Amino acid sequence: MHFPTPLIKGKLIKRYKRFLADVELDDDTVVTAHCTNSGSMKTCIEEGAPVYLTPVNDPKRKTKFTWEMIFINGGWIGINTSIPNLLAYEAIRDGKIEKLKGYTTVKREVKFGDSRFDIYAENDNEKCFVEVKNVTMKQDNYAVFPDAVTTRGRKHLETLIKVKQEGIRAVMLYVVQRGDVNIFAPAKEIDPEYAKSLTKAYKAGVEIIPVQAEVSPEKIEIDRELPFVL
Repeated sequence: MHFPTPLIKGKLIKRYKRFLADVELDDDTVVTAHCTNSGSMKTCIEEGAPVYLTPVNDPKRKTKFTWEMIFINGGWIGINTSIPNLLAYEAIRDGKIEKLKGYTTVKREVKFGDSRFDIYAENDNEKCFVEVKNVTMKQDNYAVFPDAVTTRGRKHLETLIKVKQEGIRAVMLYVVQRGDVNIFAPAKEIDPEYAKSLTKAYKAGVEIIPVQAEVSPEKIEIDRELPFVL
């Protein structure tokens, strides 16, 4: 995924009210950017760190910028939670994720019962529902999810179990938007119930596929699959 317009560089002053961040641009102008990430953003917040923003030309928007990434620990971390869905869609469509190759139809936002999954894919042999999660939290060399308690995330896992029970392939895809980690795990200390639900889903046949994205101010692309532990 290439950014359609050049990003604007600055440094983070502070994030507040979950969805807002004050940023000082390189010309010393201070602007308020929209933060799409509603989580705690533990381990990816550092005041004074370089950031990049997307300018937004929408008269209905109160904020004229969207916060895309932050530079911490020698690399860029993608914090825009709307990006992983697009990354996953493009990668599955283009056959760039080894375990999700071979689908001739790939769609976004498809309903199953009273739920809606991020991606639906099919070919002549099978159907597949994929739920996508953005991962930015780091513990040692582990990428962990979630960074805050998520009842919604547990609901998605329960629905993936139902998908599998219907004889349809069910996949939980974690997109890790940072390069300083090399293994994925559930954040048991933050949300032990989510960790239990993930193990339950895995035992029920739901596949777990963590992938790592390479993040830069020009583009974000899925780079490789990561191993995981439960």
